Amino acid sequence: MAEEKNIEEEVAVTVTEGREVRNFIENFIDEDIAEGRFSGKPIYTRFPPEPNGYLHIGHAKAICLSFTTAEKYGGKCNLRFDDTNPVKEDTEYVESIEEDVRWLGFEWDELRYASDYFEKMYSCAVTLITKGLAYVDDLSADEIRETRGTLKVSGSDSPYRDRPAEESLQLFSEMRSGLHEDGSKVLRAKIDMSAPNINLRDPVIYRISHASHHRTGDEWAIYPMYDFAHPLEDAIEGITHSLCTLEFEDHRPLYDWVLANTDWEMPPRQIEFARLGLTGTIMSKRLLKELVDNGNVDGWDDPRMPTIAGLRRRGYTPESIREFCEKIGVAKANSLVDADFLEHLVREDLKVKVQSRNVVFDPIKIVIENYPEDLTEEMAMENSREMPEWGERLVPFGRELYIDGADFMEEPVKKYFRLFPGNEVRFKGAYFLTCKEVRKNDDGSIKELVCTYDPETKSGSGFSGRKVKGTVHWVSAKTAVEITVREYESLMIENEEGEQVLNPQSVTVKQCFAEPLVADAAPGESFQFFRHGYYVADSVLNDEGTAGVNDEVKAGVNAGVKAGVKAGPKVFNQIVGLKSSWKK
Repeated sequence: MAEEKNIEEEVAVTVTEGREVRNFIENFIDEDIAEGRFSGKPIYTRFPPEPNGYLHIGHAKAICLSFTTAEKYGGKCNLRFDDTNPVKEDTEYVESIEEDVRWLGFEWDELRYASDYFEKMYSCAVTLITKGLAYVDDLSADEIRETRGTLKVSGSDSPYRDRPAEESLQLFSEMRSGLHEDGSKVLRAKIDMSAPNINLRDPVIYRISHASHHRTGDEWAIYPMYDFAHPLEDAIEGITHSLCTLEFEDHRPLYDWVLANTDWEMPPRQIEFARLGLTGTIMSKRLLKELVDNGNVDGWDDPRMPTIAGLRRRGYTPESIREFCEKIGVAKANSLVDADFLEHLVREDLKVKVQSRNVVFDPIKIVIENYPEDLTEEMAMENSREMPEWGERLVPFGRELYIDGADFMEEPVKKYFRLFPGNEVRFKGAYFLTCKEVRKNDDGSIKELVCTYDPETKSGSGFSGRKVKGTVHWVSAKTAVEITVREYESLMIENEEGEQVLNPQSVTVKQCFAEPLVADAAPGESFQFFRHGYYVADSVLNDEGTAGVNDEVKAGVNAGVKAGVKAGPKVFNQIVGLKSSWKK
């Protein structure tokens, strides 16, 4: 556990014992309050996702920051869908985002859509044209790109830049009515084609798109660009502080320009913060969508995906994700956080929330030759080491058992204290057993181990004789429940050329035996599988146990399934592992 504490100490730079620590965003807000910038209005934030995909762990940081900042100041926070690009948006994404925000433990004050303001945005665009601050341009997207210039070379004016306002107003009205084809015209703000900030070189603020919108249908043939819509949405809603990720810092001058020239009395203040970077994790909705569309994963909620839906199905808890976002703090510079730290917090949260169960992987059968054939005992076992108040459960014990394949070695290595021929170990909560014989199948694989037990060594009997160094867990063969377990590695790995490619070993499916209580697990219910880690009953069951596995990796998956063994009716996803006391 010392290793995990070091991780936490390294990352949790904003946590100070015994006093509240303010981040730079709160410092800005404090200044605004002191200066009366918003005339005593409550602090008002928003979380404004585009409904073009499922949210991922990076969005969780933005969600937590927007909602908790408002909460700290007794203010409000809206959930607003930036639905200005109908080609990529869908109600499926809207519903998933709402579910994700609520699952993380937040409730918005108002649910808004950018499309609620299309008429107002159109009116603001007309105002800019009337003021001579916007014009309809007939240049193509490629031509606009070519004339914009570079960081070292100024842009050049469009031949339509001085188009009379009356003509631009007429053309803009025709664009709205659908009289012009996609790409044939755009509306551009007239700012400064020689500005050092390229975002101010007459940016496009409206484009033509004859696409049906998920809320407005075919009412509109033009849609505002994000850089124009975003500040107006904030202003219309009365947002005081618009919290954005760092890539919008260069867009802030345009944000302020739009608000200044559309006449808002108390324009919002945009503040940028660093995005969350997590080692070994894809943080791009576009790339994640490609994995879904290409069938590389079993949907947005595949347990290998870093989406909030995937993490939920994987068994991560909302409390651990919120704790993670709190501890990594709010920074002004982008950085990369070790994914092990998130796993550590998930583990810390689960260990006081879930009960322990005996489950054996790669099972080896045990026959206790001197144990009565018709006897079944119930052994008392603690439900949790961390939470003794949870009491004990009774686990069936009989003449035939299963143990983990990792708990037996026919030719043991040095310091191996588990079961091997001639060695005596404690079967957890039961008796001392000694391995007497290894019986094998015709192909040389182990059929079963013949052991003897000492009836005087029953746990809780007060036995104080000889000591043993090894303890193994077990399940009764007579009452064992067969389950399917999925274990995970990184979804993407780096190949020899340094490219990120799909990991063919990202999921391994195993057939395991569990104690009877596991059969009653409800979808989404989590356990600690003793000595293995934390696992959650999957919410999407599959008879072959290979949900979430595409054809490209099924060969690797099937290698983890014993030949001739049928998958169990319960499927469990690995959440996080435990630190092993022994490694090969």
